[in-house]
Amino acid sequence: MTRRHLAAPLVLSILFATGAALADDGALAPPSVPARAPIAGLPWLGIGMESAGDLGVRVTQVFRGSPAERGGIRVGDRIVALDGARVTSPAQVSRGVAMHKVGETVTLAVERAGNALTAAIVLGTRPTSDELVRMHLVGAPAPAWTNVTALSGAPTSVASLKGKVALIDFWASWCGPCRLVAPRLNALKDRLGAQGFAVVGITTDDAEVAAVYAEKHRMRYPSVIDKDGETSRAYGISGLPTMVLVDKQGIVRDVFVGFDPMGEARLEAAIKKLLAEPGPPPAPPAPSVPRPAGR
Repeated sequence: MTRRHLAAPLVLSILFATGAALADDGALAPPSVPARAPIAGLPWLGIGMESAGDLGVRVTQVFRGSPAERGGIRVGDRIVALDGARVTSPAQVSRGVAMHKVGETVTLAVERAGNALTAAIVLGTRPTSDELVRMHLVGAPAPAWTNVTALSGAPTSVASLKGKVALIDFWASWCGPCRLVAPRLNALKDRLGAQGFAVVGITTDDAEVAAVYAEKHRMRYPSVIDKDGETSRAYGISGLPTMVLVDKQGIVRDVFVGFDPMGEARLEAAIKKLLAEPGPPPAPPAPSVPRPAGR
């Protein structure tokens, strides 16, 4: 699997919330907080963060199923203190989490819409990056695509795929394993396309580079250009290739990270299972307008 650079802001925000050992960003940390997590394991809070300056640390993401979600933390909350120590940077929160062990409790002082709250969070074990992507996506509606440009007749939104089983393939021209995946996705599209299966690629490459690559490697499925990486970040993509399987209702049902020739049978079986499921109910007809009397 090839790791990518475009998702660095998301990956860093995740690391800040896990207790991994990180370089100091210049902010002062509480003197009692060690720089590294205990050897027994890395504790995990499960949030993405950004600095709010003197106002604390703003929560930008809460992972589904994470300790933070179970503890009631929401996107937009501001963490102002951890275990009674004031925090003004994500690195301070990271180091505060790192002083604990998995299963121990941290106490967060939080401000939400002008109200002061206290949350006691029981820390979990940090997932792998692949597990994080699955936690973020599986069982939830596929995130909307933002600031994308369609190539070769590709759909312009994930909503337009509703009613089909769709495999969204995140790829790049510099990704070696992506070249091995493309012909296999071509074959799946050829076999199952008539049953309502669609493949769409998403890449942060420039449009011209992507078009040349697609022609050279005979990609028979369309791609969209993720201009600023906003869509890739929304999906939590940290490695390439990553394939996101979406059902007819628009819900993510599985995620396949990296190239695994032994996993092709599992991927095809998952697609066929979703194809056998019913589609979304038809939209209600538009209300009729009565004709004026005498006409």
